[in-house]
Amino acid sequence: MSTTTPPTTRPGPPRTSGVPVRAATVLTALTAALITAFVLAPGPVAGSMSGGGYGSRRELDDSLAASFTDYWESGERGFPSGLRDVVDYWSRYHLVKAVTAALLLAVLIALGALLWKAFLRGGALTAGSRAALASAGAAVTALALFSLAMVVANIQGAVAPFSSLMSMLPVHRSHGELAEVLDQIRQRLAAHPGTAGPTPPPLKVMVSDFGRYHAVLAVAATVVAAALVAMSAVSWRRFARTARSDRRTRRVFRSAGLLSALVAAAVAVIAVANTATTADPAPALLAFFEGGW
Repeated sequence: MSTTTPPTTRPGPPRTSGVPVRAATVLTALTAALITAFVLAPGPVAGSMSGGGYGSRRELDDSLAASFTDYWESGERGFPSGLRDVVDYWSRYHLVKAVTAALLLAVLIALGALLWKAFLRGGALTAGSRAALASAGAAVTALALFSLAMVVANIQGAVAPFSSLMSMLPVHRSHGELAEVLDQIRQRLAAHPGTAGPTPPPLKVMVSDFGRYHAVLAVAATVVAAALVAMSAVSWRRFARTARSDRRTRRVFRSAGLLSALVAAAVAVIAVANTATTADPAPALLAFFEGGW
């Protein structure tokens, strides 16, 4: 008498609360590693790329203040070696942060998609499990938006590092030579362009770089706003196509559509404001040096 052996099935990847545990664990570990790298790696990596770094924020600030003063007093367009070293370091610092933030954003998008899909497909889950998934998905979405902001901000700093560095000058607490230099810059900017004589070359560079600094943000914000509008449109389309009986799915797509539209509107305002500053950067630069920017 023959017996048949039931076919063996290979178990699929483990799941908890509808989430693939292995994938979620890997993505969570990558998120933690990239957050740590975003905070700790830029300084050492930028220092190794630029032939030297700065042991502390105080050392960087002191070097910036001294080299900025030397630059203004030189009356030349090109940066002296001290300021060039600081600017090169700062550009690489922001480049490392931009790349790290972009990788983090990609990981968070994947993790968020995993969590929201599990939430939508979790018909047999308990109310507590669904609430936990929704909370985790919302937290990951918020962190992804923050990472997106960090990508844009650090691209801005990498492309226009001189203006990014100027924001670190102690405009309210300066003394000595730096205070005198800042006063001269304010006077020149108040009379810009050229009503008090030829514009010093360093001031031309500051105004031009400040315009580029805001142009980068204007372009990046425009791209982000367009992408968010597209995401909102897709979410609303899926909301409309989902059966009314599937309240959970409709609620998720409606929330995604509203959030994308609201963030897009805020980013569009930023794009418009920075476009205006790009067209005429001198008043905004003066406002910064007067402490109002």
